[in-house]
Amino acid sequence: MAASDPWRTLGRGHEDCLARVEHPEYTLLLARREGRPLGFVLLHPRGVAGSPYIAAIAVDEDARGQGIGRLLLERAENWWPEARHIFLCVSSFNDGARLLYQRCGYQVVGELIDYVIEGASEILMHKRLAGR
Repeated sequence: MAASDPWRTLGRGHEDCLARVEHPEYTLLLARREGRPLGFVLLHPRGVAGSPYIAAIAVDEDARGQGIGRLLLERAENWWPEARHIFLCVSSFNDGARLLYQRCGYQVVGELIDYVIEGASEILMHKRLAGR
């Protein structure tokens, strides 16, 4: 996580990333193939207005483009069956992730200008979970 973007650009080092994934309020879901970790999604149950929030999602560089990110999003969306909405933020410079989220049905609902670092925004995205 700490060795790739967006965390590298945001100045999030190893210790900060480790603290996030070990935080007791968060749920960490892993994607593995034959025991090898391919990615993860980090969830907070009440992150935005009482709705679940995807705090982080990462896919190993060698596993990108294989649908792992989409599968992690689907797993996150189904983790709390009673949830009607889910949110995430994506850094303005992370075009690939933003496109994935849009293809998966997430819509931009806000922009937090200079939120983490000067010159970059965090784009708040939302998805209404189907049939709920």
